[in-house]
Amino acid sequence: MTTKRLMLYFPRCETEKPIVYHLVKDYNLIINIFRAKVTPDEEGFLVLDLTGSDRDIARGIDWVRELNIEVREHQKGLRWDESLCVSCGNCIPHCPTGALHFNGEPGREVVFDDSKCVECLSCIENCPYGACSSII
Repeated sequence: MTTKRLMLYFPRCETEKPIVYHLVKDYNLIINIFRAKVTPDEEGFLVLDLTGSDRDIARGIDWVRELNIEVREHQKGLRWDESLCVSCGNCIPHCPTGALHFNGEPGREVVFDDSKCVECLSCIENCPYGACSSII
């Protein structure tokens, strides 16, 4: 089993189709949705993990692309700007996965582990310096 994090961008004409349903039913994939904005007659996006065999994931992604849905495989919806971070630590208790944490060294700087981030976006509303922001 493999898991891939994807961002799907929907054109207006594709937002009313049951895409997640078909990925589960037709391609045997397990879906974990982190963020979504899919509204009829507007552009939309989904940030999700697809879990399944490499073959089923590839087939599902190919099918999604046939619907003119843009698939981005290696981009997060969260941006952390280290240069804006003053290591106040206000974000740390609001990060459920520990993606934002103190490095443990004497200077106690906040560090960001991208691989642990589930894009809950709690850090954005809790960072007084704008170090965390959304790219969507």
